[in-house]
Amino acid sequence: MHNLSIREKALALRKSGFSYTYISAKTGLSKSTLSGWLTETPYAPNKETIDSFGKARAAAGARRAELRQKSIQEIRKTAAKDIGKMSRRDLFVFGLGLYLGEGSKTNSQVRMINSDPRIIQATIAWFRMLGVEKRQLRLRLHLYPDSDVKQSLQFWSRTTSIPVSQFQKHQIDSRTDKKAKKRRKLPYGTVQMTVQSGGRKEYGVVFFRKIQLWNEAILSEIEKAGVV
Repeated sequence: MHNLSIREKALALRKSGFSYTYISAKTGLSKSTLSGWLTETPYAPNKETIDSFGKARAAAGARRAELRQKSIQEIRKTAAKDIGKMSRRDLFVFGLGLYLGEGSKTNSQVRMINSDPRIIQATIAWFRMLGVEKRQLRLRLHLYPDSDVKQSLQFWSRTTSIPVSQFQKHQIDSRTDKKAKKRRKLPYGTVQMTVQSGGRKEYGVVFFRKIQLWNEAILSEIEKAGVV
């Protein structure tokens, strides 16, 4: 089984009615990872699962899965209502929060690192709102020895709409203490995205300082509000 299809493989097995125990054995992924990925996937135990666990236990597992799905659906509706429509200011503050957690704080370079495609897309939207042009973005992939470099490059290029020509040389994590399960959870690796000035001085060191000071101002306001 190829690493790049590990999530799709787990999803297909779950839809086919297999238990987390079975899927974990087949994919090498932990049950906690599977739960995070597949909680909302429709589940009806197949004959093999029923024969393995017994009809009553398999039915109980299916019922628990159904209740979890309904609970998540209700919470999602409430969450969507709580958030409402995002304004430009919402995106501005959200992006600052992302950067505060995942962005570079040293070397005077504006850089974000993450493995979640939606986080990377949101960061690009934030940069674009702040006036950064896509031509100024450079991506570097952090991969594993069993990663397919070509497919990873294609995946992130499609995800970001940034041409492969703007990707810097990838890095391979060859540490021997890196568990195989950890590698499988990130089949396309992690993206390091850097903003280059591209001849626009306001997006060099000045841009880095702005982001740091914006976040400092937010933290100061939180302290003054006495909510900490």
